[in-house]
Amino acid sequence: MATTHWVLCAVSDGTGCEQVAYDVVMDKLVAVITDGNFRDAADRLQDLVGAGVELRWAFSRTDMLAAVPDADALVGGVFDTELAETGPGLRLIQAPGIGTDGIDRTALRPGMLVANTPHHEDAMAEYAIWAAIGLRRGLPDADTELRQGRWASPAHNRGMPMPRGLSGARIGLYGFGNVGERSWRAFAGFGAIGAAVTGRGDVDAGEHSLAWAGGPDQLQRLCSEADILLVSVPLGDRTRGVIGAAELDALGPDGIVINVARGPVVDEHALYTALADRRIKAAAIDVWYNYPSDGTNRADPATEPFGELDNVLVTPHISGVVQATFDARIHDIAANLLALRNGTKLINVVE
Repeated sequence: MATTHWVLCAVSDGTGCEQVAYDVVMDKLVAVITDGNFRDAADRLQDLVGAGVELRWAFSRTDMLAAVPDADALVGGVFDTELAETGPGLRLIQAPGIGTDGIDRTALRPGMLVANTPHHEDAMAEYAIWAAIGLRRGLPDADTELRQGRWASPAHNRGMPMPRGLSGARIGLYGFGNVGERSWRAFAGFGAIGAAVTGRGDVDAGEHSLAWAGGPDQLQRLCSEADILLVSVPLGDRTRGVIGAAELDALGPDGIVINVARGPVVDEHALYTALADRRIKAAAIDVWYNYPSDGTNRADPATEPFGELDNVLVTPHISGVVQATFDARIHDIAANLLALRNGTKLINVVE
């Protein structure tokens, strides 16, 4: 038996998380990995954490419950009361990405840590730029038309309006974390004009070369002034369904929505009807309302038939999925498992 240290949260009242250490006696740290995206990296992750960390891979609910009773850490996007009760020794819930909305905070015991891992902002900024250019210039339609021998271009169809690029486009940034800030830098490089609304309302507009920045009470203004609304806020009680019919109507018939946050931040029915009725110009949706069950790759992403619309780009939650993202996340996960075992400070701990 080897003596090691746990790093815990000494403050559990929501005001912050102070990491402290104390001694326990254990053979090795046991971590249960429930995210299937990392299964191909099993050997790499084991090499990074070494023999002092036992990795258990569990992708079904039954396997998860069987694996956690003596586990110290859980690496996955879902944590609830049943897992907490089945795994009384769990000290760390490590989200495999940035989102922690699948972690039930009421199930956390005093002293448990929650951490996440970002590194997706470059890939998601690429996606935002791709979607914005494609929808603003009508590139998906041009592709479809040319496959039928029709040249959808003002040079060959005098009735077509001249498309607009990103220069001078007004970008409404709902959320200005890693993704929003990185995306804005990319948009700014094309000469766009930006404004931001965040939950705290503490973004320094001048520091980031924004026209203005504000809090949640300025969301309607953001929508009314934006040509493109980029949604990248975390999902929570205050943001669920916050983009509804009124916000979409404020965006107007030339407005574009790009949602890379979580599907339910934008009201599903309101978005569908705004698109179907052409009350907004278009949308790019990468995050959804329904997802495939474990072990499958098929599911209707929404109740509304978005796939039948011709003014929407639909992608299967891939805006941040590139090799560099997962390489960096594997290193973050390994670093936190080792820190937990060795009694050193964890990274990316969330309140």
